[in-house]
Amino acid sequence: MLNKKFMLKLFEGFSIQRWNDLVRPFELVEMDKAAERMVVAYIIGKYEEAAGRSIDWEWIINASLFELLKKIALCDIKSPVQQMIRRKFPEEYLKLNEWVLKQYKDIIDDKQLYSDFTIYIARTAGNFPMPPELELSARVLRAAHKFSSLRELQMIECVNEEERISKIKKDLNQEIQQYLDLRGMQLLVTRQRPFDFIMMIEQLRFQTRWNQTPRVPKTSVLGHCYFVAALTILLMRETKIKMSQKRLFNDFFSALFHDLPEAVTRDIISPVKQATDELPKIVKKIEDEIVQRELVPLMDDFYADEIMYFTNDEFSNRIQQRQKNGKLKTVFVEWEELNEKYSSSDFNPIDGRTVRLADHLSALIEADQSIKYGITSEHLRSGREHTLKAYREGLVINGIEIRKIFDDIIS
Repeated sequence: MLNKKFMLKLFEGFSIQRWNDLVRPFELVEMDKAAERMVVAYIIGKYEEAAGRSIDWEWIINASLFELLKKIALCDIKSPVQQMIRRKFPEEYLKLNEWVLKQYKDIIDDKQLYSDFTIYIARTAGNFPMPPELELSARVLRAAHKFSSLRELQMIECVNEEERISKIKKDLNQEIQQYLDLRGMQLLVTRQRPFDFIMMIEQLRFQTRWNQTPRVPKTSVLGHCYFVAALTILLMRETKIKMSQKRLFNDFFSALFHDLPEAVTRDIISPVKQATDELPKIVKKIEDEIVQRELVPLMDDFYADEIMYFTNDEFSNRIQQRQKNGKLKTVFVEWEELNEKYSSSDFNPIDGRTVRLADHLSALIEADQSIKYGITSEHLRSGREHTLKAYREGLVINGIEIRKIFDDIIS
C-alpha cells in the first residue's frame, strides 16, 4: 500500500518557501515550481518531438519527482551553494547526496522506484554518466527548470531593488543561453505564443484552494495539480500493471492539466458546483466554451488536441479510436479493458478514474493536515468526511482499494 509517510513527505513541497531572501508579493513554494517546470517541459518537449526528435517522457516524469524529493530533503540550501560544494568539495557533495537518499530509504516501499531514485541522484551528481539516449530529455527538463526559475524572478522583480537581483538575473540568463538551441525555449524566452500560454497557466499559482476557509499549508491550484499528477503515477505503480510509456505519459499529464479550465474560470468550490442537480453540467459546458475561446488559441496545433483530450472527461477511463472519416473518437472503457485490450499507445489510453482517486486523495490530505495542525473549520471537517463517505471499505477502483489509503492518512 502507498506509504503514508512518503505521501506526507511529498506534501511538504507545499511548505517549502522559495526566494525567501527577497521581497515576495505572493508566496512562492516548491510544489508550484515543480508544477510549472513540468508544464514548461511539456511545451519544450513537444517542440522537440515536432522536429522529429525522441523524448523519454517516463524519465522526465520520474526525474521531476526525484528533483522535488531532493529539494524537500535539502530545503533551504540554495542552488549556487550546492554547485560550489559539488565543484570544490566533491567528496562532501557525494556524502550529501547519500544523505538525501537515506531520508527516503525507509519510506519508499517501492524498491524499483527507490533504485531509480538512487541511479538518478548518482547520474546528476556526476558519479555515473548520463546515457546518450537520455541527454536530450535531461536537457529539456533542465531548460524547463531554468526557465521556471526565471519566471519566478521576473514576477517578483517589480518589488525588489535592482541591487538585490541584478547578479541573480545575470547568472540565470547566462545559464539559459546553453538551452537556446531548443526551439520551445527560444519561443518562451522571446515571449511568443507558448509564453502567453504559460502566463495563463501561471494564474493557477495565484488561486488558493479551499479559499473559503483558513488552512495550513495553503495550496494553490497549480501546486495541487502537480501533487495529483505525482499521486496518480504512484497509485498506478501500486497496481503492478505494466504500462506503456504513452499510458504513463497520458496519466501524468492529464492529471497535471486536470484543472486547466480554472485558469480562465477560477476555482468554483464543490459545494457551489453541486448546489443544483443541473449546475455541474452547466458549469462544465461554460468551462469548455471559455477554454475554447481563451486557451486553445494560445496552444500550438501539434499539442492542442492532446491537451483537450486530457481535460475533457478528465476523470473517465478512456481511449481514442480512429473513425472511417479519419477523425479520432473518445471511447469510455472499463479498467480491465484498458489492461487487456487497449494499453498500447495505439489507443492513447488514460486511467481517468485513477486521476480522480488522486484528486480526492490530495483533497483529503489538504483538509486532514490542516485539521491536525489545529487550523480547522466546518468546511474542512465536512470536506474530509464527504471524501471518506464517497468510498466504502473494500471498494476497488482501477485496481486500487483507496479506502485503505484514506484510512491510513487520517490515522
